[in-house]
Amino acid sequence: MHAPACPDLDRGVGVSGAYHHLVPSTPLDGPPPRDTGASATPSVAARVLAFGSIVFAGAAGGFIGWAFVDLQCEGDCTLVAGVTALIVAVLTAVGVGVVAVLALRALSEWSFQQKRGGSSERDPGLVLRRPPRSGSVGGDQPPRVR
Repeated sequence: MHAPACPDLDRGVGVSGAYHHLVPSTPLDGPPPRDTGASATPSVAARVLAFGSIVFAGAAGGFIGWAFVDLQCEGDCTLVAGVTALIVAVLTAVGVGVVAVLALRALSEWSFQQKRGGSSERDPGLVLRRPPRSGSVGGDQPPRVR
Protein backbone atom coordinates (compact mmCIF):
# COMPACT_ATOMS: atom_id res chain seq x y z
CA MET A 1 0.00 0.00 0.00
CA HIS A 2 1.36 3.42 -0.90
CA ALA A 3 1.08 6.67 1.06
CA PRO A 4 -1.61 9.12 -0.11
CA ALA A 5 -0.41 12.14 -2.08
CA CYS A 6 -2.07 14.59 0.27
CA PRO A 7 -3.07 13.12 3.63
CA ASP A 8 -4.99 16.25 4.70
CA LEU A 9 -7.35 15.98 1.72
CA ASP A 10 -7.92 12.31 2.39
CA ARG A 11 -9.03 13.17 5.94
CA GLY A 12 -11.20 16.07 4.73
CA VAL A 13 -9.12 18.73 6.49
CA GLY A 14 -7.98 20.44 3.30
CA VAL A 15 -11.50 21.20 2.12
CA SER A 16 -12.47 23.60 4.89
CA GLY A 17 -9.14 24.26 6.66
CA ALA A 18 -5.81 25.68 5.56
CA TYR A 19 -4.43 24.09 2.42
CA HIS A 20 -0.97 24.07 4.00
CA HIS A 21 0.09 24.12 7.62
CA LEU A 22 2.12 27.33 7.06
CA VAL A 23 -0.79 29.23 5.49
CA PRO A 24 -3.53 30.50 7.82
CA SER A 25 -7.06 29.49 6.96
CA THR A 26 -8.49 32.90 7.90
CA PRO A 27 -7.67 36.11 6.02
CA LEU A 28 -5.54 38.76 7.67
CA ASP A 29 -7.43 41.43 9.57
CA GLY A 30 -7.54 44.98 8.22
CA PRO A 31 -6.77 46.48 4.83
CA PRO A 32 -3.55 45.57 3.05
CA PRO A 33 -0.59 47.83 3.85
CA ARG A 34 -0.17 50.77 1.50
CA ASP A 35 3.13 51.41 -0.15
CA THR A 36 4.16 54.93 0.79
CA GLY A 37 7.40 54.85 -1.18
CA ALA A 38 8.12 57.03 -4.15
CA SER A 39 6.40 56.02 -7.38
CA ALA A 40 7.95 56.11 -10.83
CA THR A 41 4.58 56.72 -12.48
CA PRO A 42 4.43 59.97 -14.48
CA SER A 43 1.97 62.59 -13.34
CA VAL A 44 -1.54 62.70 -14.75
CA ALA A 45 -0.82 66.04 -16.42
CA ALA A 46 2.20 64.56 -18.23
CA ARG A 47 0.18 61.58 -19.43
CA VAL A 48 -2.68 63.78 -20.63
CA LEU A 49 -0.21 66.03 -22.45
CA ALA A 50 1.41 62.99 -24.10
CA PHE A 51 -1.99 61.64 -25.17
CA GLY A 52 -3.01 65.04 -26.55
CA SER A 53 0.22 65.33 -28.50
CA ILE A 54 -0.31 61.89 -30.02
CA VAL A 55 -3.88 62.75 -31.10
CA PHE A 56 -2.81 66.16 -32.45
CA ALA A 57 0.11 64.67 -34.38
CA GLY A 58 -2.13 61.98 -35.86
CA ALA A 59 -4.67 64.56 -37.01
CA ALA A 60 -1.95 66.79 -38.47
CA GLY A 61 -0.36 63.83 -40.26
CA GLY A 62 -3.72 62.82 -41.67
CA PHE A 63 -4.37 66.32 -42.96
CA ILE A 64 -0.91 66.50 -44.53
CA GLY A 65 -1.39 63.09 -46.20
CA TRP A 66 -4.79 64.11 -47.55
CA ALA A 67 -3.48 67.46 -48.82
CA PHE A 68 -0.48 65.82 -50.47
CA VAL A 69 -2.66 63.50 -52.54
CA ASP A 70 -5.33 66.14 -53.17
CA LEU A 71 -2.78 68.57 -54.64
CA GLN A 72 -1.25 66.01 -56.99
CA CYS A 73 -4.32 64.13 -58.14
CA GLU A 74 -6.67 65.29 -60.87
CA GLY A 75 -10.28 64.21 -60.96
CA ASP A 76 -12.08 62.29 -58.23
CA CYS A 77 -9.40 61.05 -55.80
CA THR A 78 -11.45 60.99 -52.62
CA LEU A 79 -10.78 57.32 -51.86
CA VAL A 80 -7.05 57.55 -52.50
CA ALA A 81 -6.76 60.75 -50.47
CA GLY A 82 -8.73 59.24 -47.60
CA VAL A 83 -6.69 56.02 -47.50
CA THR A 84 -3.45 58.00 -47.68
CA ALA A 85 -4.66 60.32 -44.92
CA LEU A 86 -5.48 57.33 -42.71
CA ILE A 87 -2.13 55.62 -43.31
CA VAL A 88 -0.12 58.80 -42.70
CA ALA A 89 -2.19 59.62 -39.60
CA VAL A 90 -1.53 56.21 -38.07
CA LEU A 91 2.18 56.31 -38.89
CA THR A 92 2.52 59.81 -37.47
CA ALA A 93 0.65 58.92 -34.29
CA VAL A 94 2.78 55.80 -33.78
CA GLY A 95 5.97 57.81 -34.24
CA VAL A 96 4.91 60.51 -31.81
CA GLY A 97 3.68 57.80 -29.44
CA VAL A 98 7.13 56.23 -29.33
CA VAL A 99 8.71 59.60 -28.58
CA ALA A 100 6.06 60.34 -25.94
CA VAL A 101 6.67 57.01 -24.18
CA LEU A 102 10.41 57.59 -24.14
CA ALA A 103 9.91 61.11 -22.80
CA LEU A 104 7.51 59.88 -20.08
CA ARG A 105 9.97 57.19 -19.04
CA ALA A 106 12.81 59.69 -18.83
CA LEU A 107 10.62 62.10 -16.86
CA SER A 108 9.54 59.32 -14.51
CA GLU A 109 13.09 58.17 -13.89
CA TRP A 110 14.26 61.72 -13.26
CA SER A 111 11.35 62.42 -10.88
CA PHE A 112 11.90 59.13 -9.05
CA GLN A 113 15.59 59.93 -8.57
CA GLN A 114 14.72 63.37 -7.24
CA LYS A 115 12.13 61.99 -4.79
CA ARG A 116 14.50 59.29 -3.63
CA GLY A 117 17.11 61.89 -2.79
CA GLY A 118 19.49 61.12 -5.61
CA SER A 119 21.31 63.80 -7.47
CA SER A 120 21.36 64.27 -11.19
CA GLU A 121 24.75 65.93 -10.97
CA ARG A 122 28.03 64.12 -11.29
CA ASP A 123 29.29 62.21 -8.26
CA PRO A 124 32.00 64.35 -6.62
CA GLY A 125 33.95 61.22 -5.75
CA LEU A 126 34.16 60.27 -9.40
CA VAL A 127 37.43 61.31 -10.98
CA LEU A 128 37.39 61.62 -14.73
CA ARG A 129 40.75 61.22 -16.36
CA ARG A 130 41.68 61.99 -19.90
CA PRO A 131 42.70 58.87 -21.82
CA PRO A 132 46.27 58.81 -23.11
CA ARG A 133 46.84 60.26 -26.54
CA SER A 134 46.92 57.76 -29.33
CA GLY A 135 50.44 56.76 -30.19
CA SER A 136 51.91 57.55 -26.78
CA VAL A 137 52.96 54.62 -24.65
CA GLY A 138 53.31 56.56 -21.46
CA GLY A 139 54.74 59.78 -20.12
CA ASP A 140 57.06 61.70 -22.42
CA GLN A 141 58.47 58.66 -24.18
CA PRO A 142 58.11 58.61 -27.94
CA PRO A 143 56.12 55.75 -29.42
CA ARG A 144 57.99 52.55 -30.15
CA VAL A 145 58.60 51.67 -33.76
CA ARG A 146 58.71 48.04 -34.74
